[in-house]
Amino acid sequence: MSGAGDATSNSNAAERLRAAGLRPTRQRMGLAALLFRHGNRHVTAETLHGEARAASINVSLATVYNTLNQFKEAGLLREVAIEASRTYFDTNTGNHHHFFVETDGKLVDIPEGRLEVSGIPDVPGGMKIGRIDVIVRLEPSDT
Repeated sequence: MSGAGDATSNSNAAERLRAAGLRPTRQRMGLAALLFRHGNRHVTAETLHGEARAASINVSLATVYNTLNQFKEAGLLREVAIEASRTYFDTNTGNHHHFFVETDGKLVDIPEGRLEVSGIPDVPGGMKIGRIDVIVRLEPSDT
């Protein structure tokens, strides 16, 4: 697994995986090192797969999808569905919303507390709101 990071980032990846209840396999460690080494970011399975290949981490696209979903289930990632065919994984699992730049396909965090959601209807009995996701879609202005 050359190129995935130094011993420090690999040990951090292993600690993060163990703390989330995941066994630190070689493939998980390599993908975790890529995901978490540069702070908060948004990735698709395809972009992470490309990064893994460039870092000489031998994983299939299906393995990347499975690993991202395992990380999401373990609370390491947050899934942001833009459309049925476009899903991003966000390393920032805190409460925040997003801008989506239509022309670039880029997802950008809106800092927590910068957007207020009001007028939320009563939820059905026995249910509670788990999270509210707001996606503000951006396009070029005419100016």
